[in-house]
Amino acid sequence: MLSIQIRLATVSEKFGLEALQLRASLENEGDRPHLLANPGIIDLPVQQIQDGHVFVAERNSSILGFAALLCPESGCIELDGLFVEPEHWRQGVGRALVDHVISHCKLVQTGKLMVVANTHAKDFYLSMGFEIEGIVETKFDPALAMTLIIARS
Repeated sequence: MLSIQIRLATVSEKFGLEALQLRASLENEGDRPHLLANPGIIDLPVQQIQDGHVFVAERNSSILGFAALLCPESGCIELDGLFVEPEHWRQGVGRALVDHVISHCKLVQTGKLMVVANTHAKDFYLSMGFEIEGIVETKFDPALAMTLIIARS
């Protein structure tokens, strides 16, 4: 198996990444009705890409997934989105992206990574070392507030 490379997204990839997010999200039964009832809800802000807060996972120049971050505030970065092409699920792409985000957190000396996760992603984030902090209301359904304390290098 070829290795996964992680790089910064480019603005020209915005619509392709949004399409990837839609494909991945539609595979989750709990997300599907909300997405179908709210076309156009998926938006990856250009500024987020320009600020260097979107990382792309690729293999052989083919995009497999991406992670989007929200700017650090008081020592915390939020994993705003983590999406992998459905045909590449359970192949280490999500793990590689989260590992890269953790390395990024260390580089910018952020002590905590948080995510508001759908319940279907709970086991993945727990396996990555996140802990459940509570439940938060989102636009559609309750979700899990999860955090990972980043060890200082």
